[in-house]
Amino acid sequence: MASTLLSIPSANRISAVPSSSSCVRGCRRQCLPDRVYLRFPCVSSRAPSSNAVADMQVSSSIPTSSLFLHVTKQLQKAVSVAAIVVQILSPLPLGSSGASLIPNADAVLYSPDTKVPRTAELALRKAIPANSAMKSIQEPLENISYLLRIPQRKPYGTMEGDVKKALKAASNEKESILNSLPADQKERGLAVYASLMDGKGGLQDLIQSIKENDPDKISVNLSSSLDMVAELELLQAPGLSFLLPDQYLNYPRLTGRGMVEFILEKGDDSKFSTAAGGEQKGVATIQVALDGYSAPLTAGNFAKLVLDGAYDGIKLKSVNQAVISDNERANYGFSAPLEIMPSGQFEPLYRTMLDVQDGELPILPLSVYGAIAMAHSPDSDEYSSASQFFIYLYDRRSAGLGGLSFDEGQFSVFGYVTAGREILSQLKTGDMIRSAKLLQGQDRLILPVSSN
Repeated sequence: MASTLLSIPSANRISAVPSSSSCVRGCRRQCLPDRVYLRFPCVSSRAPSSNAVADMQVSSSIPTSSLFLHVTKQLQKAVSVAAIVVQILSPLPLGSSGASLIPNADAVLYSPDTKVPRTAELALRKAIPANSAMKSIQEPLENISYLLRIPQRKPYGTMEGDVKKALKAASNEKESILNSLPADQKERGLAVYASLMDGKGGLQDLIQSIKENDPDKISVNLSSSLDMVAELELLQAPGLSFLLPDQYLNYPRLTGRGMVEFILEKGDDSKFSTAAGGEQKGVATIQVALDGYSAPLTAGNFAKLVLDGAYDGIKLKSVNQAVISDNERANYGFSAPLEIMPSGQFEPLYRTMLDVQDGELPILPLSVYGAIAMAHSPDSDEYSSASQFFIYLYDRRSAGLGGLSFDEGQFSVFGYVTAGREILSQLKTGDMIRSAKLLQGQDRLILPVSSN
């Protein structure tokens, strides 16, 4: 089955590759510069199965009294199939030029999981390797965030029941939760636990806002409670919950969370709008949370590159649905293997893409606005580029059925933009990373002996 693919060429390559040549990623197709090409399914190549053909026929053995109902059901199936075909064949604009998309590839034809994380905060919480006691608190609270999306009358009774489940779990598992905290984190952990149970923005406030049927208050208090849960989980997380394969022990690795701050600078005379009605500035700041729990090699390589100053002064290139660093040829970094942690698994897969059509979904999805990932190596899709990263500007309108990016499960996602997301849509080709700084995580960064 053909995999979907996001081509992210560097500016150097684009200038050297005419539009009539093959893609810089190796696909034998005609590509135009300054574009990200998504390969879509060619429905005409999919012949219906014999069972489908038989199912669309009305058997002569059907009683006359049931014929109308049977034909109606078959028509409903036909309409559903036609709707899928129309959605797949509908062309999506590619940039402002309106160029049509390249055909021939497979796409996601159903929604593998409607509860795939859609925000950076949710994805990062789910990625924490917490113990079962903490997950029994977190899971019912996460369910409330999905219930809040219901546009009609909210199921407040179900929400209240979910909070009570979390309260009961937190009360029953108090000793287990507190005993799992390292000695130097006990004091902070006790304070966070107390706030979660009875403090401002904790579970008691969340129940009260549900009883008041106030969705806005529920959202605020839910976010506060989940932040406390995530902090407790991070306090007790000792590091990686799995052993790296021996062949990758000579790579830099991040054994937890990190935070990188980028100072971005406009490449022309334009300005960044940092807030509604706020002062426009020629520089702006974004912060990226790195997740070494799910992608230790990729996040570790990126953190080391930041410490080495590899991104200081690097220009950015804006393409459809992504902003990429224009530094693929720089002599920096490790060409780490493709690294993806599947949902429900305890360790990453290496040099293997996921098949979302079979229900394989990553812990860190690409289908989140502000996801940060490494581009593929120019030599093999089984490896990531040594230094070239991109920030994905996920747009549900350009996603496949089920709301997943057509490139979901194809790249090593290792974090998300958590502050300054409003800046991302303003980045243009020629803008620059003035500086990059590792704010948090250096104590979790393990470097090879030769790199110290």
